[in-house]
Amino acid sequence: MEHSSRIPGFYNMTMAERKKHLIERCGLNQESADHLMSGDSLPEATADNMIENVIGTFGLPLAVGLNFNINNKDYIIPMAVEEASIVASASYIAKIVREAGGFKAEATDRIMIGQVQVVGCPDFEQAKNEIESNKEMLIKAANDAYPSLVKRGGGAEDLDVRILDEGHSSYNKMLIVHLYANTVDAMGANMINTMAEAIAPVVEHLTKGKVYLRILSNYADRCLAKATCVIPPELLASDGYTGEEVRDGVLHAYEFAARDPYRAVTHNKGIMNGIDPVIIATGNDWRAVESGAHAYAARDGQYRSMTTWSQDEQGNLVGELELPMSLGIVGGASRVHPMAKVAYDILQVESAKELAQVITTVGLAQNLGALKALATDGIQKGHMALHARSVAVAAGATSDQVEEIAQKLVDAKQIRVGYAKKLMEENVK
Repeated sequence: MEHSSRIPGFYNMTMAERKKHLIERCGLNQESADHLMSGDSLPEATADNMIENVIGTFGLPLAVGLNFNINNKDYIIPMAVEEASIVASASYIAKIVREAGGFKAEATDRIMIGQVQVVGCPDFEQAKNEIESNKEMLIKAANDAYPSLVKRGGGAEDLDVRILDEGHSSYNKMLIVHLYANTVDAMGANMINTMAEAIAPVVEHLTKGKVYLRILSNYADRCLAKATCVIPPELLASDGYTGEEVRDGVLHAYEFAARDPYRAVTHNKGIMNGIDPVIIATGNDWRAVESGAHAYAARDGQYRSMTTWSQDEQGNLVGELELPMSLGIVGGASRVHPMAKVAYDILQVESAKELAQVITTVGLAQNLGALKALATDGIQKGHMALHARSVAVAAGATSDQVEEIAQKLVDAKQIRVGYAKKLMEENVK
């Protein structure tokens, strides 16, 4: 069911009203509706079967990013995150880009990489030649280990081999086999590991060496997603700044991150502020995506900005974000965690490739939100206004006191728990 991601006034609704609105707008089934309404995000019995030594569950706020239009399709995007201003910032930028025609996104095939490490070969060059000569046989052996993946249109597709021989350690020389497999809609860690295990004895026989590691690589540089946007400067104007001034400020901020790793780390953390919450909400492995994204940012030897911002001939601001996306919509927690199931019902993606496009788009939006704030009033103005509500709660404010205390904190420019407690004491008196 297609639905609009524009929901004016959503922020002003009560939580119960927001839930009811989403249930109706997204056409959630009864099970998802019940989970959303109850707030029982993860039963302890389910948690106890997910990991070891369980003593309870740990909740995060679950929100939705609004206004997103990607490839002419609207998305309401679930985001699980604790930091104030992230959801608001992404939704605000999505509204601007929506007026400019929306985001465009694309993704490559879902090619993940398995690695097999071989040491102690009597002749490494001969070992490499043996692997290359038996490439098709090894690919077939890998696919025989996971026939269900082949039936779904995926499976091992290619293989290559390298010799690593640097440094002076007696442990440094090794042969590495890379197995490339299309995991379709699964993240594929178990699939890849099973395939690597399956071919390891054959590799060992061919190379006359000893196999040690046989495992997935989370540097999924053949499994990429890219999001782009083009924004006329007039849509960027705000708070006494012209659109051209905002555009130029964004470009200056980008160039800083593109050249300086100290700035790039914070710049890219802001991108992951948007990406991680969607990955968490959909039950995917945010550590895998994080590590792959940061490695990709340093692929030319220096750690740089993950995004690229430029100005086209018409003066428009042009943004692009391309990242590895090792994730899936089947398997793992994505279909075990009750609220992950709700997230998918709200998001309504049909493939892992589509999910990758959505997540990369949120990262691009989040980055622009941060750069726009830095280029104008600074990051603190909007962030601290939202953070004040959390400070009020931490000070012990009740639900009917939070907004009043938060506003007084902002007005006084003292966003501190101690000052919030003082204001509450004055109210009581």
